[in-house]
Amino acid sequence: MNTQLQQKLTLLPESPGCYIYKDENQEILYIGKSKCLKNRVKSYFTGKQVGKTARLVRQIRDLELIITSSEKEALLLEMILIQKYQPPFNRQLKEGPSYPYIKITNEKNPHIEVVVETKADGAHYFGPYPGRYSARQTAMLIEKLYPLCRCDGKPGRPCLYYHLGLCLGPCQAEIAPAVYQAQIQKITRFLEGDVKAVKTKLTQDMQVATEKLQFERAAELRDTIQAINETIEKQHIIFPGLKNRDLIGCYEQDNHLSVFVFFVRNGAINGTKWHVFEIQKSLQEDLADFINQFYQDPNNIQPKELLIAEKIDKMSLSASLQKVTSFPQKGGKKKQINLAVENAKSTYIAYAKMKEYDFENQLHNS
Repeated sequence: MNTQLQQKLTLLPESPGCYIYKDENQEILYIGKSKCLKNRVKSYFTGKQVGKTARLVRQIRDLELIITSSEKEALLLEMILIQKYQPPFNRQLKEGPSYPYIKITNEKNPHIEVVVETKADGAHYFGPYPGRYSARQTAMLIEKLYPLCRCDGKPGRPCLYYHLGLCLGPCQAEIAPAVYQAQIQKITRFLEGDVKAVKTKLTQDMQVATEKLQFERAAELRDTIQAINETIEKQHIIFPGLKNRDLIGCYEQDNHLSVFVFFVRNGAINGTKWHVFEIQKSLQEDLADFINQFYQDPNNIQPKELLIAEKIDKMSLSASLQKVTSFPQKGGKKKQINLAVENAKSTYIAYAKMKEYDFENQLHNS
């Protein structure tokens, strides 16, 4: 293991995110994700590895990290990056479980399923989600809140689920497509994050159950709330309907500026770049100069929207950049920018430690 990699292993954060292993030519070998980068990455270099994992570790010469806000974001980003780069060891190892989706079938009488793959079958798919248990718990809650069909739909006697309020009852009368569509729209809003009212009601029910000493019922409600939190949490990795956007976060320390860029293409983060440099004039002026130079490079295509964490004078940017640049102060865009800032900070800390190590090494060898 080279000294640069050794140093990076001492600086691993406990944050969720993705790790990218590279070989001596900076070619990507493997991409993984974890809810704790420090524990997961260190596990590769402690203990005895066998087979293909051992062969992977022998080839690792460098490591890149991308911090995310949650394990779900890490999962989504991992899938995007693997699809883009097709690392050889991801294809060989095929490690880890398949991730679940919640599916609403494309049938006359649609129903809800938890599946581990998507198909081009006209169904509605939501996910992927980090855990199967949470996905199943959420699907069960949806069936209670917004029932669809739980029976075979054949006319006859009403099924048990209909009597329990868990099925719209195509077994006792034909259900109009508009009724199903209205339920599917409610489910979609719920799975896209409109859960505040539901969580409030569940929390109130849990408190009532606790007061009545119904501890088993209270525990069930607690687990349901936790499943919602894990499954429906907001994420800032995929942006449905969005085409091209760049997110620029920055972090200043010891007269140095660390800049981290997320590239959003076709609705998803699909790449990053970072730079650390000494401030020559002021943070705002140097940042503006950096951005202008960055987009003069033909390899960095100017996006349709540019979000910058640090407010700078728009007039200091090129005319074309002025038209697409904004400085979010609140809402979803601000949260996206905060993720870029967090990565800029992490990048600077690693950069500073590496510079310190190089300096001490030079003194030792002089």
